[in-house]
Amino acid sequence: MSKKDKVIMNDDVLRLSQEVRCVAPEGELGIIPTSEALDKAYNAGLDLVVVAANAKPPVAKIMDYGKYKYQQEKKQKEARKKQAKIDVKEIKFTSKIDQHDIDYKVKHALEFLSKGKHVKFRIFLRGREIATPQAGFEVINKVWDMVKDYADRDGEPKLEGNHINMLVYPKKKK
Repeated sequence: MSKKDKVIMNDDVLRLSQEVRCVAPEGELGIIPTSEALDKAYNAGLDLVVVAANAKPPVAKIMDYGKYKYQQEKKQKEARKKQAKIDVKEIKFTSKIDQHDIDYKVKHALEFLSKGKHVKFRIFLRGREIATPQAGFEVINKVWDMVKDYADRDGEPKLEGNHINMLVYPKKKK
């Protein structure tokens, strides 16, 4: 557990301060001695949890910490469910690919785009092709001309090492 995750509660509050600003479920109790706040929490069958340790005096809340933690985890789980997961499919070419092969691979790319997936086109440059990447850029521009009606491009094609990369994603429906 990291320092950030460490929660000061119950008997640990006594070591923090002699008095606390106490907040109970029914409302604020004001500034009271820590031992009195702890007694109130124990009598209610709840926990005394510090919510603002840097305040003068520290702010402590009487609550059911287990229930509070459960609700926080539930909220985080819901937030993770609502996040959109982007699926990226990669299609590889060489700079000396035949037109029929380009058509076949672009057909697959269009299927992926229709399913809402992002597609990364990658041209692999081998040997001497790295010195003259124009042939690779010609291939990737041909591919772009074939998919531009169905997709938007995430920037211009880029030469990265011995690859030319281009990422496309489905067009937004209006």
